Amino acid sequence: MSLIDSHCHLDRLALDKIGTDLDGVLAQAQENGVDQMLCVSINLENFPEVLRISHCYENIFSSVGVHPSDDGEEPTLEQLIKLADDPKIIAIGETGLDYFYNEGDLEWQRERFRVHIRASRETKKPLIIHTRDAEADTLAIMREEGADQIGGVMHCFTGSLEMAQQCLELGFYISFSGIVTFRNADDLREVAKMVPEDRMLIETDAPYLTPVPKRGKPNHPAMVRHVAEHIAELRGVPFEQIAAVTSANFQRLFKTPLPS
Repeated sequence: MSLIDSHCHLDRLALDKIGTDLDGVLAQAQENGVDQMLCVSINLENFPEVLRISHCYENIFSSVGVHPSDDGEEPTLEQLIKLADDPKIIAIGETGLDYFYNEGDLEWQRERFRVHIRASRETKKPLIIHTRDAEADTLAIMREEGADQIGGVMHCFTGSLEMAQQCLELGFYISFSGIVTFRNADDLREVAKMVPEDRMLIETDAPYLTPVPKRGKPNHPAMVRHVAEHIAELRGVPFEQIAAVTSANFQRLFKTPLPS
């Protein structure tokens, strides 16, 4: 049995609150069956650290991209293509639209999203998409820019069942975080019951969104096990089944070897 944390931010972990260093975090992950993880970039300023971490550990991969809410350096298509030219970079993102934390004219955010999709098509590396309060525009841009030609994952999915179905039709995977364990997440749990097994991923989004029963504690990759256990219970299948299919899905999407 092995698990893969398909989305975490190892460069942002609250190591002082966890009480160990990164080696210790990875040891805890291993003890909980988490054999691989994807350390996701959210800006260009900290991208070198994200890439460094992935090069230090065989079982860690990384992405390149700028979060829709980040106000740092604006990425160009040429930059993203150049930075993605590394064997440890397996995805473009995270990218997308976030209308919850941003107001006013957001055309800059939509253009940023388009640039990432174009980089994904150029590099043939899947997208990691973040969307919040922007379902219609997210889907429209995905279709307009041909995101279905490469595919990817709807990270930390919190949208409607209709949104999930449309993303699945575009060839995307749906990833569930600790939010699916939250008390007020009944609608999301219904989505988690309906997504086909072969299109589902799991993640922590660490250091954010610590799952039940660890709420109030800092999140880290070992806790993706709680997400898998909760989804297994929701779907009425063995935990080992969810672990196996989500790991195989990750390998198929990102073209990485399964953990040995």
